Amino acid sequence: MIGIGNDLVDVPRFRETLERTPGLKEKLFREGERAYAESANDPTERYAVRFAAKEAVMKAMGVGIGDINFADIEVLREESGKPSVALHGGAAQLANLIGVSKWLLTMSHTSQTAQAIAVAL
Repeated sequence: MIGIGNDLVDVPRFRETLERTPGLKEKLFREGERAYAESANDPTERYAVRFAAKEAVMKAMGVGIGDINFADIEVLREESGKPSVALHGGAAQLANLIGVSKWLLTMSHTSQTAQAIAVAL
């Protein structure tokens, strides 16, 4: 194991942030992530849990906000519902540099809280 990361996001606070900053969704999330989130009755829960996952991935690689572009970390959903991680750009370069070859990701959310745990292997 190379690293483990955990993150919690307050969903109502994240909702306020997204409403206050309209272009934030495009900055933080890739097209597929936005399409998946927007297909829900309440997209904010899906956005918040993906944001938590991106932060958990950063923590697992030992970096913080600003070191990696959020959109370079993509949270995918397999047909079974299992979440997975795809890295692009600087995030992919860092993962390669530190030897990450596989990710484990778990996510959960309520209307109030979103949580994600990422394990870099």
